[in-house]
Amino acid sequence: MIKKITELKYFGESALLMMTIIWGGTFVIVKESLNDISSMLFIALRFGIASSILFLILRIKKIPFNKNSLLPGFILGIFLFGGFFFQTLGLKITSATKSGFITGILIVFIPFVQILVEKKYPSKGAWTGTFLVLLGIIFLSSGGKSIDDFFYQLGKGFNLGDLFTLICALLFAFQVVLIDVYSPKYEFWNLLLIQLSTVAVLSLIASFVFSGLNIESVHINLTKYLIFGILYTSLLATLINIGLQTKYQKMVSPTLAGIIYSFEPIFAAIFAFFLLDEKITNFGLLGSSLIFSGLIAAEVLDTILEKRNGKS
Repeated sequence: MIKKITELKYFGESALLMMTIIWGGTFVIVKESLNDISSMLFIALRFGIASSILFLILRIKKIPFNKNSLLPGFILGIFLFGGFFFQTLGLKITSATKSGFITGILIVFIPFVQILVEKKYPSKGAWTGTFLVLLGIIFLSSGGKSIDDFFYQLGKGFNLGDLFTLICALLFAFQVVLIDVYSPKYEFWNLLLIQLSTVAVLSLIASFVFSGLNIESVHINLTKYLIFGILYTSLLATLINIGLQTKYQKMVSPTLAGIIYSFEPIFAAIFAFFLLDEKITNFGLLGSSLIFSGLIAAEVLDTILEKRNGKS
């Protein structure tokens, strides 16, 4: 029985790791795609196509709609949309470096959100892994400069964009924890469809709100690369990835899931290296090593503690 649970746990971790590889690829693709489309409209199309395809799949498979999944799916969708919304707002005001680092702080928020929502305390291995991952994110965000300079720039002029990005990280942390709460209790397909549809509708509304507030105009220029970007993000990064998250994240703890998600900037750097010829600095390599060490430390320390407590 314990062996079966362990196998499921590692299977869940593998599924989440696969997600981060796909999400890592979106960094380059979205960056290039946004040259031809407004940001909120891009998100609306991304989630709209994903939810439409999923709706057709449910019709073909004749999976009935269960209204019990409506509220939890809607709540997940609100937090997921909120993360994208505030991250986009923040990027209009703050630097990409500060945005990347502050968004990465979700790894620190997750354990506290888990305590608040689920009344569960993360393991010692999870806390250790979280600390190492946070150090890794700091080095990755330094951009090859000195750590002293990074912290100076980080603390210099904390602005409204930084606050928006901090809210984004908190909302993403809640979405990760609530996946752990809702996914074991509600039907997977319904939960996924409602979540994706909620983000699509709210993003479409937000695109016109952004336009009305003169944040950005609603525009689209259907180039071949934009079509590729929309298809990649809607099918792989949204339909498949959010599906994997909704179905398999429940096999691991939210804190460990957050540690695995922290691999995204590593894969983003790898994709940028091969596709955009961007160099990986020594600080970036050190940060990647620390993030990887954080995952290993969380796994090894928890295994040692379980054996010591006679649970194996």
